[in-house]
Amino acid sequence: MRAALRFRFVRQSGFCARTLSQGVDLAWFWHNSRPHQISQTSSSEVTTFVALLRAVNVGGTGKLPMEDLRLLCAAAGFTKVQTYIASGNVIFSCRKSKTQVKAVLEASLSDYAGKRVGVFVRTAAEMAEVSANNPFPDAPANRIMAFFLDAGPPRDTLDRVTGRKDELIALGKREIYVHYGEGMGKSKLKIPAAKAGTARNMKTVAKLAELAAKL
Repeated sequence: MRAALRFRFVRQSGFCARTLSQGVDLAWFWHNSRPHQISQTSSSEVTTFVALLRAVNVGGTGKLPMEDLRLLCAAAGFTKVQTYIASGNVIFSCRKSKTQVKAVLEASLSDYAGKRVGVFVRTAAEMAEVSANNPFPDAPANRIMAFFLDAGPPRDTLDRVTGRKDELIALGKREIYVHYGEGMGKSKLKIPAAKAGTARNMKTVAKLAELAAKL
C-alpha cells in the first residue's frame, strides 16, 4: 500500500470509520476501491446532483467528517463538490446517471465505513421540486420534515402510521412530508414506510435546492 494513503481508524458508537488524511492519493484510492468495479459508462450531459446520506453525524452515530465526504466524491470523479452542514448533504456535478451515482457513493462509503451507508440521490431540478411542493407552506420550515425514499411511498403508508397526535402527513413522488406541530423531538409518530429513508427539514431542503441551482 502506498505511503501516501494513510488511514486512521476511529471507533465511535460502533461505527468504524477510516478517516482519509490530507495526504491521501485519491487516484490510488479510486483505483483500488470497490466502486472502480462499477460500470463507468458516462452520459454526454453533465448533471448536478444532491446526495443525502442516511444516519450520518446524527445522535452520536455514523461519524463522517465532511472533508472526507468531499474527498470521496472527488475520488469518484465528481466535480464542483460541496457539502452543506454536517448531516451528510453533498452537491456535485458529473456525467453519471442517478443509478450510477448512488451505486458509486454507497460502495465508496461502505469501503470507508466498514458498513452500509444509505444514499438518496436527487437531481437539482428534483430537489427544487421537493422544496416547491411543500404541502405545509405556512408552517415553520424547521418543523416540516421531508423523508426521502428510493421509490414512491407504498399505497398503505398512511394506514400503517402509529402514534399520531397532531402531526400532518402528505405523500410526494418519492418523499413523505410530515409537519410536527410540537416538534419532532416530542413526537411519538412512527411511519414504517419512512424507516428506510432519510429525513431533512424543509429549511435544509430549500437551501440544498438553492445551492444546487447555483452550481
